[in-house]
Amino acid sequence: MVEYPPVMSEIRSILATDCGSTTTKAILIEKQGDEYRLVVRGEAPTTVEAPFDDVTVGVVNAVREVEELAGKQILDHDGKIMTPLRADGSGVDIYLSTSSAGGGLQMTVAGVVKTMSAESAERAALGAGAIIIDVIAVDDGRKDFEKVKRIRELRPDMILISGGTDGGTVKHLVEIAEMIVSADPKPRLGGNMPLPVIYAGNKDAREAVKEILGNRVDLRIVDNLRPSLDRENLDPAREAIHELFLQHVMQQAPGYSKLSSWVSAGIMSTPNAVGKMVQTVAQEKGINVLAVDIGGATTDVFSVFNGVYNRTVSANLGMSYSICNVLAEAGTANIRRWTPFEVDEASVRNSLRNKMVRPTTIPQTLRDLRIEQAVAREALRLAFEHHKTLARSLKGVQTVRTIGEILDQKETGETLVDMMALDMIVGSGGVLSHAPRRAEAAYMMLDAYQPEGVTLLAVDSIFMMPQLGVLSTVHPQAASQVFERDCLIKLGSTIAPVGRMKPGEPACTVTIDGESHTVKFGEIKIVPLPDGSVREAVIRPSGKLDAGAGRGREFRAQVEGGVVGVIIDCRGRPLALPEDNQARIEKLREWYTALGLAPE
Repeated sequence: MVEYPPVMSEIRSILATDCGSTTTKAILIEKQGDEYRLVVRGEAPTTVEAPFDDVTVGVVNAVREVEELAGKQILDHDGKIMTPLRADGSGVDIYLSTSSAGGGLQMTVAGVVKTMSAESAERAALGAGAIIIDVIAVDDGRKDFEKVKRIRELRPDMILISGGTDGGTVKHLVEIAEMIVSADPKPRLGGNMPLPVIYAGNKDAREAVKEILGNRVDLRIVDNLRPSLDRENLDPAREAIHELFLQHVMQQAPGYSKLSSWVSAGIMSTPNAVGKMVQTVAQEKGINVLAVDIGGATTDVFSVFNGVYNRTVSANLGMSYSICNVLAEAGTANIRRWTPFEVDEASVRNSLRNKMVRPTTIPQTLRDLRIEQAVAREALRLAFEHHKTLARSLKGVQTVRTIGEILDQKETGETLVDMMALDMIVGSGGVLSHAPRRAEAAYMMLDAYQPEGVTLLAVDSIFMMPQLGVLSTVHPQAASQVFERDCLIKLGSTIAPVGRMKPGEPACTVTIDGESHTVKFGEIKIVPLPDGSVREAVIRPSGKLDAGAGRGREFRAQVEGGVVGVIIDCRGRPLALPEDNQARIEKLREWYTALGLAPE
């Protein structure tokens, strides 16, 4: 593996690739004066499957496009990326890569109590960029033989075992270890390679678990991820997951050992890299951030609230391969409620089924686009609801009286997601990043997330957050500069008072640059403010509405401009659409017009 230069100021040229399940994206970043900027971007089909069976073929094809666009040689005569930068200007200083090709990292997590240790294990695995294919717990209601059968059939890439606070139960952890022995699962990739298993449970059970599993799997023992009822310690488990992913899963995928010899730092899983970027932004700016990546098969949601990072993946919610799962989970009525015209259930179902059968097609008419964007609202909403159930605080021992109450509780604690405290929402994925009009992306996020108070909306222009995430681990300054100047497209701040009142009554008056804008309840208004402009807004909510300082109280906040402008959303929180069908359609058409969009 090539070592990257230790002096960051010496790095002038950076190449980064993201090997996705269908497309490999390459970006070239160069230092221009005192700052780093994106120069060009190239892409090519991913080649991890037959007939190529070599991920580097797709990487080379994407880099060749970068070479042509930049007018610079990066590959040598053997088709290998040249590092470091040569004296004649060819090559690059560092080359980095992320990957989710081959289905990403698929994990099974096992814990003692479903709502406690198993949930903590789920948070640890999701935060490391994994897709959870099953959660097994002693109290999950399934018979032991059913769990054994399930582990054997799923063939996960890795298993994470957790449970028992330090000094707590040993018996149940032994049972889980014996269950894994009985299942004798074979890893999805790698044939006869031993299955990686991480033990992150009660330290008193380590020897017993080691005795049972030691010779049968590749066992890695790390610190307990739930050492006490009121404390989580997820980082050691996450680091072990990432390390084993590189050693086992990546090395078995076609061409990854060759790619590993090219990169200047370890290959990172795509979701893990996006998470790193979200964490870097939240930390550097000292803000609370919510980010989403809505793809064809899955929707990933990332959040940082008060420094606590969480990620969830809704593996059954997407805009092409999984679009019918959105239909099944949300229901036709919930999708139809967002369409600004009359559409029957059969038309919605047929439209979505056609998209699932032909996942690469794009909407041909404005009505088709509005139906697809209605589905996106539901996919984003459902994935966000899932995220809120896992992004939770812990119920401490001080608030719990008996062990019976602990076992009976449905959730681990209150959700960490506080919409009034949220500073920024970043949307990425085709339906948001490539919406024909930026106002459409803003509108979808407004409806799906219903931000409260003052929140900045933004989209990832061409989905380069994975590459910038892995770059942030070796050169945070370059990653932040490119993210701010080339990756992030600011749509503008939204001002959304919380509460309800009679439609048509004055709901809120917002004063920016000495000009006052009064918006009635049930209306949306855009105040143009150029990208890069920051102003102080004086927000005076009416009646019992709360804009951030309490009911009816004046609130002063910094608002940012963007390609859409400052959006004053006085539709109320929670958002309620008119029950009468014709009234709902008229209201939706009114909102589309307010945002400068054609309903159909």
